[in-house]
Amino acid sequence: MGSKEEEFQKRLLSTFKIEAGDHLKTISAGLLEIERMESPEGHLETVETIFRASHNMKGAARAVNMRDIEAICQSLEDVFDMWKQEGINRSSEVFDLLYHSLDVIRMLLSPLDGKEITIDGNKVSNLIERLSGIKTMRIYDTISFTRGESLLNKETILMSDADVVRIPLARISSLLLQAEELLSVKLLSSQHSADIREVADMFEIFKNELKKVCSKDESFNRVEGHIKSMERRLLTIKKSVQQYSRSLNRMVDNLLDDTKMVMMSPVSTVLEGFPLLVRNISNEQGKAVDLIIQGGGIEADRRILEGIKDPLIHIVRNCIDHGIERPEDRISLKKAEKGTIKIIVSQLDNRKLEILITDDGMGIDINMVRASAVSAGIISQEEADSLSEYEAMSLIFHSGVSTTPVITDISGRGLGLAIVREKIEKLNGSIILESHLHRGASFRIILPLTIATFRGVTVCVSGHIFVIPLINIEQVIRVKRDDLKTVENKETITLDNRPLSFVRLSGVLELTNIKRKTEDQDFIPVLILNGLDKRIAFGVDEIMKEDEFFVKGLGRQLLRVKNIEGAALLGSGKPVPVLNVTDLIRSVLKGSYATPELMAPEEKGVKPGKGSILVVEDSITSRILLKNILESAGYSVKTAVDGIDAITTLKTGDFDLIVSDIEMPRMDGFDLTAKIRGDERLDELPVVLVTALEKREDRERGIEEGANAYIVKSSFDQGNLLEVIRRLI
Repeated sequence: MGSKEEEFQKRLLSTFKIEAGDHLKTISAGLLEIERMESPEGHLETVETIFRASHNMKGAARAVNMRDIEAICQSLEDVFDMWKQEGINRSSEVFDLLYHSLDVIRMLLSPLDGKEITIDGNKVSNLIERLSGIKTMRIYDTISFTRGESLLNKETILMSDADVVRIPLARISSLLLQAEELLSVKLLSSQHSADIREVADMFEIFKNELKKVCSKDESFNRVEGHIKSMERRLLTIKKSVQQYSRSLNRMVDNLLDDTKMVMMSPVSTVLEGFPLLVRNISNEQGKAVDLIIQGGGIEADRRILEGIKDPLIHIVRNCIDHGIERPEDRISLKKAEKGTIKIIVSQLDNRKLEILITDDGMGIDINMVRASAVSAGIISQEEADSLSEYEAMSLIFHSGVSTTPVITDISGRGLGLAIVREKIEKLNGSIILESHLHRGASFRIILPLTIATFRGVTVCVSGHIFVIPLINIEQVIRVKRDDLKTVENKETITLDNRPLSFVRLSGVLELTNIKRKTEDQDFIPVLILNGLDKRIAFGVDEIMKEDEFFVKGLGRQLLRVKNIEGAALLGSGKPVPVLNVTDLIRSVLKGSYATPELMAPEEKGVKPGKGSILVVEDSITSRILLKNILESAGYSVKTAVDGIDAITTLKTGDFDLIVSDIEMPRMDGFDLTAKIRGDERLDELPVVLVTALEKREDRERGIEEGANAYIVKSSFDQGNLLEVIRRLI
């Protein structure tokens, strides 16, 4: 993080602490006032005040990523909302717990002043549970916290079962990484064993040649004894090294297998919350959906599962929002009233995991995909018309392509599937989409079962050695030079009676082509690589061998290197680059190598043009955060504290777009949007509502009032906000 970013973060946290302190004072004063009141008159206004204070503090805490404070504020907000609806519980235990909650928030704010106070996260969870229990008066003992002592840092906790030990996941991950690094030692040992065999063979040749030359010389008799002694010693060392190498290899393999098993978890661990997710979203959408999960017991590396969770959530949300129809629409289409989403997990072999997500909804309209791609400037209308249905469907994974006209927090920004593909590719996986209009869509995801260690093939290109992951290698062949054909200035080979684009890996990597012995031969070593749902033949100078490797990142300084995924160590100890096959294929598709059939339109990252934006937000923390995000993107930004202030500001200047909160004093975001749509001068001005209100009726009201986009703060992402603004301005 740069010095400017650090300085901004400090200022933002400082601002939040001041704002939170004001809200805490408001809530404390309100609780005291309510507790002292003997008559219920005036309660409602005071409850509304403390409800709004807890709501605003929750939003500000989310903006600075203080999740514990956000969660406690949400619970307080729920209590105060219940009071508004059902009346106040005046029990002294209830007020004691509420005051204690405010004390906990103050303690959570203390580190911002440099005070060393730690709070066990489990205790915060218990506090939230107690607050939830107010509805049924489940009030427990007061929670105690200690200064200077973290209750989370118990490294090993014995459970009731004496055979089970609970160990922090971070420690297990560290042990696994250390075990995986032993793979380099194993490779080095194998290399030393091969070297000693080679030396023994060379010595045998030397001894035989020496006998031929010097056998009649008397001096040979004097050294022959020494030669035999050296030979015996060399054979002993050779045998010892080979035995040591076999033992070490076996121990490393067993250790790796055992530690990998510790990191393996059932896929069901990331799917546990999906039934509730589907229920909540389908209810919000007014749809009836069944979720069927199969194969959840199959295990994969926990790191793979953590990486795939968000993409799976987004795909399932898309299936509900875009795919499954409303019950009345399904009945008119002679479908079952309730839609079905299936998540089917299977293991393809000992290295690959397949996750298939299907729905029986309306499918994806290929014509809308083409139109959206043309509208986003990704391809021209002529190019769109010439694409096959399969190629056109792949456009859905490009940023800016969406088939829905309404932007919500769930969909419509044209970013989701592009990000899904990007995250899957980072896991060395791939995703394929198939769709049939009015019958449904399916997403097929292929992932490796584990990461870090992998099987790979070493190749030599222009004097350099590279490693290519075996998971991306479909086939290894030799091709006659005479069999290379040229189609429209592109080289191709014929495989299974079909033309396949051929490129030289040295050209893609921009290496100087060094003439080697293989250049004089009649055959070219070729690897058929797959990625991005494409197959391309890559010619190399030499295919060396297959082995197991441990891949390491290139460090912060080289966080993203084109065509390179990381580095691995050869048995000799020499580090070599591990190629990123997805990047290689993308380089070919965007370069001058691929045939027209393989050419894919280049994604165009359009930088937002400069414009003037009015931010309307009553929370000073959220206001500063939004202002900084937008100004960093090149926009000119002015701010207003509520709807009335915004109307006044709009009269004094011209703006290209408004970003507004909803819940604000004097005039809220709904009324502000309606006011703008009722003004002839402003009725075309885009309005983006960024709010904590998640209910379906709130979203619908926002769209009805004329908002162009509705983004919920709980799923807020600044990249999504900037993309929405880019599309609207």
